[in-house]
Amino acid sequence: MPASKVLVYLLRRDLRISDNPVFHRLVSSSDHGFTHLLPVVILPPDQIETSGFLKPGESSPFPPAKSKVGKFWRCGPHRTKFLAEAVWDLKDNLTSRQSNLIVRVGHPADIVRSIIQRVKSSGQAVVSAVWLTDDVPFEERKHQDDISAACQSAGVEFMLIPDEKYYIDDRDLDIATQELPDVFTTYRKAQEPLRDKPRAVLPESKASLPPFPPDALVPPQPAPFQVPDNLAAFQTCLAKPLVFDLPHPVVVAEDAQSAHPFLGGEQSARDRLQHLIKTSIVSSYADTRNGLLGTDFSTKLSAFLALGCLTARQVHAELIKFEDGKDELYQEAAGYGQGENNGTKAIRLELLWRDYMRLCTKKFGVKLFGAYGFRQVDGYSRKWKTAHSTTASADQDPSPERISEMIQRFLQGDTGMGLIDASQRELFATGYTSNRARQNVASFFAKHLDIDWRYGAEWYECMLVDYDASSNWANWQYVAGVGNDPRGDARIFNPVKQAFDYDKQGDYVRAWVPEVRGFENIENVFQAWTATPEELDKLNLGSNIMVTDPLKKIDFTVDRKPKSQRRPFVRGRGSTNGRGGRRGGGGGGLGRGGMPMAMPIQVVPVPMEGMVPGGLPTNPPMYGAAAMSYDQQAYPWSPPPMGMPPQMHPGAPPPQQWGGNAGAPVVSSGWVSGGASMYNDYSNMQGGHPPPVMQYRGRVNGRGGYPPGRMQQSRGGYMPN
Repeated sequence: MPASKVLVYLLRRDLRISDNPVFHRLVSSSDHGFTHLLPVVILPPDQIETSGFLKPGESSPFPPAKSKVGKFWRCGPHRTKFLAEAVWDLKDNLTSRQSNLIVRVGHPADIVRSIIQRVKSSGQAVVSAVWLTDDVPFEERKHQDDISAACQSAGVEFMLIPDEKYYIDDRDLDIATQELPDVFTTYRKAQEPLRDKPRAVLPESKASLPPFPPDALVPPQPAPFQVPDNLAAFQTCLAKPLVFDLPHPVVVAEDAQSAHPFLGGEQSARDRLQHLIKTSIVSSYADTRNGLLGTDFSTKLSAFLALGCLTARQVHAELIKFEDGKDELYQEAAGYGQGENNGTKAIRLELLWRDYMRLCTKKFGVKLFGAYGFRQVDGYSRKWKTAHSTTASADQDPSPERISEMIQRFLQGDTGMGLIDASQRELFATGYTSNRARQNVASFFAKHLDIDWRYGAEWYECMLVDYDASSNWANWQYVAGVGNDPRGDARIFNPVKQAFDYDKQGDYVRAWVPEVRGFENIENVFQAWTATPEELDKLNLGSNIMVTDPLKKIDFTVDRKPKSQRRPFVRGRGSTNGRGGRRGGGGGGLGRGGMPMAMPIQVVPVPMEGMVPGGLPTNPPMYGAAAMSYDQQAYPWSPPPMGMPPQMHPGAPPPQQWGGNAGAPVVSSGWVSGGASMYNDYSNMQGGHPPPVMQYRGRVNGRGGYPPGRMQQSRGGYMPN
């Protein structure tokens, strides 16, 4: 009997040493019985495209890792980069503790079999156990079952350990999975007060982990793949096959700045969390979370939470130190030692929302990915428009071909709807877009265009750096009206009004849609087609597709006069930013005066190699057909801001003031009151006529905003970040 007993620890979304239940068990117990620890990160080919790791001349035994509906890459360039950084950060941390980790490509169960066989064949040791932390999406559960079966077949112990990265530990919930309330508010009330709920963070220890196995016991990467031993080469292999075949390159201004310039990994996560507290950002979070520009309007912890580089209870623990005045590191921060405030309370609520989305995934299983979502009930008959002719209804209008074109334009960010296009371009270039923008994008795609929401969810899965299966898919369901929003189809966001509310000076749209920077009238920035022919000619936009064929027209004015008589938009007074208005969205001014300015426009290919940490891509080709032969929960979408309704915004006029849409739901700041769903008339698009015009006349207050109203508001769809 070999003397050495190896423990194999498979890491997935638990890429950290601190507050890690597996590492904690090993350092806190001297009688665990293992002589060696082999940490392993596996890249599953059904979720991550692995053909970039092929040896020269070899072909992949796996189909491309693409989504089912839209055929997009399952894990795009921004998340692969962040994942690689997180893995290497953990590798470095383990090395500093006389350990290490290996990365392998292949189906998880096959990799486990190869490790067990290799160690056994050495005659020097055996794999004594395989440990893995639990996860709930159906693919992860399938991996768990396959690994368990492989271990059972080999006579090796398999242990599934609860991960402890959530705000409220599953073991402390007093409700069974199938009894989880279908409405978040009910669940939230059952858990309050939230400040008392999380378990303590596991104590840190400098005790040694079991040593890493000698080289003779470490199995090589199975053919036909090879895994580099340095971060740069590893990132290159991940990015190499991620080519996007879009009709036109995405246009982004050279001076556009990423709101998520963070490296992946546990150390980066800790640095970010401490920064949020030391600079009092956590205290102002409730007031700034709906921002659009800059790094500090929201926590930006979601990507770290999604990969387990940081736990929700670690966030809570640091907030407690700040609130109770127990850590001098935070003593200069406003609110230090003054207890919970609106900002820290809102952060806890977002963390709870993230928990709730995961529990919904656990309850509903594969329904998370179905077109009819959690609402797969008898009598639900909505038919989504699709680009697939084989599944489209015979009378679908527009045709599948037109829907395909609309989807491509949506992905590229040239729909003609400024807020939507800005968000889509930001997402494509940086892997991030704000919670407020995400809600509007999802609503526009599912409610205004009436297209199968799963295309959008899959695109977010591909592009988001903070993608989390539960958060992403459950939030898309929520906004699409097929999730656990009690108002379902009735909640619709008006993206033009939302732009006036949250991008008052148009800074965000101008930052990411440089074509519209020269417009003086803010309404033209949000919908270029509203500009006069003279203004369009001046900016060379007369033939731009955003003007000639906007996917949606919303006739929104800032006063009650007919469109032809409306006054120019009046900017608010305040600190200047070069245009006489206040800077909005939390971002800095772009140095533009009232006159059109010359601006460099750069075609930005999807980033791959040469990514500057936190910046925009510095090298080309990721666009167009490439050398490849062929062609996965603050995410949930980034830990939200999930759970706190936005600040009270103005009530909207009664239905009779909606002109042609009389009787339709009243939209105010994205909250809809009563009425049946609308915006589904596409009968004219086939014939080349412009899409239907939505008439909405708001109330003027001199800034394009709205006076306080008494319209009751309830929770909206939140896509955390």
